[in-house]
Amino acid sequence: MSRIVFFLVPGIHLLDLAGPAQVFSTAAGLGYPYALSHISEQPQVPSAQGLPLVAGVDWPALTAEDLILVPGWRTGTGTGTGTGTPADGSTSAHADGNTGAPAAQPPIGAAALQVLRDHHAAGGTVASVCAGADALGRAGLLDGRRCTTHHDFQDELARRHPGAVVVRDVLFTVDDRVITSAGIASGIDLALHLVAVRHGPAVAARVARDMVVHTRRNGHEPQSSAMLRHRSHLDDTVHRTQNLIDARFAEPLPLTALAAAVGVSERTLTRLFTRATGLTPLRYQQTLRLERAQHLVGNGATLDAAARSVGFEDARMLRRLRARTG
Repeated sequence: MSRIVFFLVPGIHLLDLAGPAQVFSTAAGLGYPYALSHISEQPQVPSAQGLPLVAGVDWPALTAEDLILVPGWRTGTGTGTGTGTPADGSTSAHADGNTGAPAAQPPIGAAALQVLRDHHAAGGTVASVCAGADALGRAGLLDGRRCTTHHDFQDELARRHPGAVVVRDVLFTVDDRVITSAGIASGIDLALHLVAVRHGPAVAARVARDMVVHTRRNGHEPQSSAMLRHRSHLDDTVHRTQNLIDARFAEPLPLTALAAAVGVSERTLTRLFTRATGLTPLRYQQTLRLERAQHLVGNGATLDAAARSVGFEDARMLRRLRARTG
């Protein structure tokens, strides 16, 4: 039996906890030997989303087969992904919102940090989601090791822990039984990876299917997809065009047809699209195809199979696009 111990701190993000917990709970329901524990330094832990959590305060006996996972947090009394407002009226900082502000450091006692150190020294695995990497850094476990966190917190993590090797814009890293992941939903990817390592990719795929996870992503994949990276503009015509391309990027999509579908001329669509995204509609479609093909290759597909799956006639164009972006 492997024990998965979640160490909860005040301001914890619910999805940072719930995503990995659901993965291991689903695996346990399928007959794999996992038991989940939730430990904190206080019996009731306020979450960033307003739901209080109940946790134990006494650490269970741990073996090298067990995992300690530290979910991320946000301070303040606000809910959602915005900045919380503490009682004194000041603006709190967090690692997951849209301000780029650093996550505040919640108090973590010396005893808990020592548990993290001792567990790793005894051969156990420690992991984090989002700002939870800061706890591993405070325990001295990031020194000289590759790590990552939410893209809004990467600079701050590197500043606080200069001995850490912060890898930017990846989903998760694994370095000598220290595993760190980016924000929020990437904790699911981290947990599925651990299930795959222990029980094989077929078991991880079965867990993902039960959780209705669309695809299991590898650690090196970017934190945000091309579909999200080019959506920060306010042009409705371009958003409608992107909706069409997103849904059918593997098909031929002539500019004439796209322009007619959104009710503008080809010239106007190209001008609006380029101004909003920095790409032409064709280049945007190629970006989506390339990203999907890279994912397929990363999961074992050949270049030819991946190229045909995303709409290329053969692998030549895929090779050119990979060389251009590599």
